Amino acid sequence: MTRILKGPAVAQAINTRSTAAALALKKRGIEPQIAIVRAGERGDALSYERGATRRAEEVGIAVRPIVLDETASQAELIATVESLNADASLHGVLLLRPFPLHIDDGAVRNALAVAKDIDGITDASVIGVFTGRGRGFAPCTAQACMEILDYYGIDCAGKNAVVVGRSLVVGKPAAMMLLERNATVTIAHSRSTDLPALVRRAELVITCVGQPRMFDEHYFLPGQTVIDVGINVTADGSLVGDVDFEAVEGIVEALSPVPGGVGSVTTGVLLKHVIEAAERAMRPVP
Repeated sequence: MTRILKGPAVAQAINTRSTAAALALKKRGIEPQIAIVRAGERGDALSYERGATRRAEEVGIAVRPIVLDETASQAELIATVESLNADASLHGVLLLRPFPLHIDDGAVRNALAVAKDIDGITDASVIGVFTGRGRGFAPCTAQACMEILDYYGIDCAGKNAVVVGRSLVVGKPAAMMLLERNATVTIAHSRSTDLPALVRRAELVITCVGQPRMFDEHYFLPGQTVIDVGINVTADGSLVGDVDFEAVEGIVEALSPVPGGVGSVTTGVLLKHVIEAAERAMRPVP
């Protein structure tokens, strides 16, 4: 029988710890605070902002919304980011992306101070994941995969792991984090030769290619743990993962669902990073 690795329980555990840590900070006169920066009124950005704001306030993190017009220039957006970098009362900055098309994504995100990059989007933060050094944070979705493994007591050490996906948001950082935990890691992708055979050889699989129900029963064998990062909307409006859940459940040993898996943990990781950033800000820089 397949063990379902449900995300809400993981998120609740993270939020419980974050709430206690936020209270401890407030007792020391520090109020954890995040700025959420949005350019325009895109529906998905508004929805994410509302959800993140609600969860932050539940944990005890103050939220400062920063809203720019969709026509705001790149210089205006960078100036906004730099002003937030300089604000010592602020511990994290969430940039809602993608930006409007006239904005250079790399220029804006890399203007953000790595100490406040709680979403792990700057090049410096990603370099920190690859080197194991630096003050940056890992991308939240990649770390959410690790949080699920930890919560359910799944040890990565010595296991053969395959990460299918090579983005800097999930695939590559997740692979590095597994390597740090002493897994033997292969990074695969949609063009890998005989991908089903490659995936079947793994004990631990992370799928993050953005292809609905791509991974069916032909990819898996008993005994495997599968973390499905894909979030895809089908023609009928259903939300599904990269894994064909119905076809794979009953074959593998453990499987995260979509919805209700990695996505539900990601915001918890983001807020955890805000708390950690506030704690770090209290320590002297070495």
